[in-house]
Amino acid sequence: MYPDHTPQRAVEVHQPTPIPPPVVHPAPVVPVQSGHVPAVASIVLPDGRVVTGYAINHQQPQPVTDPPTVSRVAVNVALGGVGFLAICGGLLLLTSFIAALTAFIGQLIILAAVIFGGWIAVQVLGPSGHTGGTTVNIRRAVFKRNHFHG
Repeated sequence: MYPDHTPQRAVEVHQPTPIPPPVVHPAPVVPVQSGHVPAVASIVLPDGRVVTGYAINHQQPQPVTDPPTVSRVAVNVALGGVGFLAICGGLLLLTSFIAALTAFIGQLIILAAVIFGGWIAVQVLGPSGHTGGTTVNIRRAVFKRNHFHG
């Protein structure tokens, strides 16, 4: 801006101020009789305040019941037998299905052979459609010394 004037700026350096950690005083605990937990517990804080709260009742474990009258091994064996019977029934149905399918395919093959054989018989034995050619009628033939004389 101004050729003979150079602006001067002041440099300010800010240093962070460390925050001291809080001083922790252990809170005194109200003595408790051994083997007995009071229903209400109180704690005196360092600044003199008293905090009172209810004690947590621990849940008692469930009493052990008698084992069932039927053993688990017997139940597992019975369930395995039911599963085995179900599989055997399925295998029986599967083998029956395979046998029926095999018989059906065999019948289709026989039916195709009968139809194809009938068509071939009609072609061979039926009247021929062409009229040209030579027809030879042999009424009486004489064979002498392996020669044919007609």
